[in-house]
Amino acid sequence: MRLLLTRPELDAERTAAALRARGHAVVVAPLLRIETLQDAEIGRGPWAAVLVTSANAVPAIAQHGRFEELRLLRAFAVGERSAQALRAAGFTDVSSADGKVDDLVRVVARRIKPGEQLLYLAGADRSGDLAAALRVQNLVVRTVVVYRAVAAETLPAEAAEALSAGVDGVLHFSRRTAATYVGAARGAGLLIAALNPVHYCLSAQVAEPLAQAGAVDIRIAPRPAEADLIDLIASP
Repeated sequence: MRLLLTRPELDAERTAAALRARGHAVVVAPLLRIETLQDAEIGRGPWAAVLVTSANAVPAIAQHGRFEELRLLRAFAVGERSAQALRAAGFTDVSSADGKVDDLVRVVARRIKPGEQLLYLAGADRSGDLAAALRVQNLVVRTVVVYRAVAAETLPAEAAEALSAGVDGVLHFSRRTAATYVGAARGAGLLIAALNPVHYCLSAQVAEPLAQAGAVDIRIAPRPAEADLIDLIASP
């Protein structure tokens, strides 16, 4: 199959490699650019653990002036991809949830005592409210923004060329990327071509902008994990 992949570059290259290993042709055209915010003020603590809901937070943590202090803490990740990124960066005590914020809340609430302080290293744009959900569990959470995703203002040339030539499917990993895809395609006069392929989405929430725009063939991963999304795609 000929597939279009629009997630940020580093993640896209890893996903593209997995898809190509299955025999697919992949066009990579990122619609979001990740900017790390180095040396964000994280506060004094003491922190019982670090929380992350995206692997995109990890490069900012690794470059932070207090990294050596942070990596000694327990770490909780929303899914295995972000957990692997934390381990690769030097964290040794890492627990992973099943890919959803609600799952992460349950894991943290079971393992952290009420009243302890948690450091949530987050993106500027977030779906769900992890900190509020944990406060209900009598946990203290400080949210610190360590990265932001900057959306493309226009459709990348690679994406425009692929849509004009025709693709079989488009992969969507975040609601914001899906919304950016729709808006950029509309601005380029390619909305119909952009909506026609099969749209493989990480979750129902990710699929919402596509459904609202009129996409008909939308397929949603059974779990919000990259491997499950890739498994949705039939072999060529």
